[in-house]
Amino acid sequence: MSVTADMAHRQDQGRRLRRILTDQPVIVLSVVFVVFYVATAVVDPSLFSAGGIRSILLLACPLALFAAGQTLAFLTGGIDLSVTMIANLAAYVAATQSGAGPVVALGFAVLAAVAVGAVNGIGVGVFRVHPLIMTIGMSSVLLGVVSVGLASGGFLSGSARVLPLLREIGGGSLIGPVPLNALVWVTVAALLVYGLHRSGLGRTIYAVGDNPEACRLSGVRVWQVHIATYVVVAVLAAVAGLLISGTSGSVGPSQSNVFLLPSIAAAVIGGTSILGGYGGYAGTIVGALILTVLNRLLLALEVGPDVQQIVYGLIVLALAWVYVAVSGQRSG
Repeated sequence: MSVTADMAHRQDQGRRLRRILTDQPVIVLSVVFVVFYVATAVVDPSLFSAGGIRSILLLACPLALFAAGQTLAFLTGGIDLSVTMIANLAAYVAATQSGAGPVVALGFAVLAAVAVGAVNGIGVGVFRVHPLIMTIGMSSVLLGVVSVGLASGGFLSGSARVLPLLREIGGGSLIGPVPLNALVWVTVAALLVYGLHRSGLGRTIYAVGDNPEACRLSGVRVWQVHIATYVVVAVLAAVAGLLISGTSGSVGPSQSNVFLLPSIAAAVIGGTSILGGYGGYAGTIVGALILTVLNRLLLALEVGPDVQQIVYGLIVLALAWVYVAVSGQRSG
């Protein structure tokens, strides 16, 4: 009886651990983040300084915005591989329209992103193109648009100059070690965390990702949900691209591309199911912070960008397998 009871106790502990991992990923991830931060600070002591904290937050902000878009796409059972090119396009449009003033320039940048997101959503929701194929194709188109525009000296309106407002937001400080772009991040995070669980669109996104056919039978216009989702994803990518251009002080056809795989990894680490219908942005926030600290650690160890991409890819593969396995056991 004691052996049987011990086995039952261990099985119960295993179920509790799996439940925590799936239901409360933020708790586990927060512990992982602290461990990573301390380990990295041992290698790079500057991480304990105000400047070190600022650098982590400064780099985590655009990654978290890209990852926010991937989280929404994941929740519908999709993915968006065009987010970084949407970011590059938005930064380029804003820079070429800078002579008309910040309101006009930023307005055109957001409108361009909305148009691209709508096309992605129509392709996925109306024509049933797989999100992977649709967004890869869109990314290729946008790469051509931005490359041709820059090569021709800015076919939209002449030379490209980053707005002073974006330079201030992208590189300025809010208070102490907190960068000004963190204010944008906090605002987006509050809207997403609240909206996903409190708004009609947020709840519908979960429903579509969980069972799109049941949603159709219940009268939900699934194609409209896809369009709305990919438009929001594109706007988030545009904001990230604008902040990156402000931080770097330049625009280019590939300046945001290094964020693509980490943005997917952050959403996966955060516990959002790649199969749709389960997850949230709170875990993604911690996932973005973990990856930013991991990147700092790899840089301190003088690991090249190619190896970094390998590490991100392995993280995505490993955690995708873990979450799928855990979710299967949980549903069983």
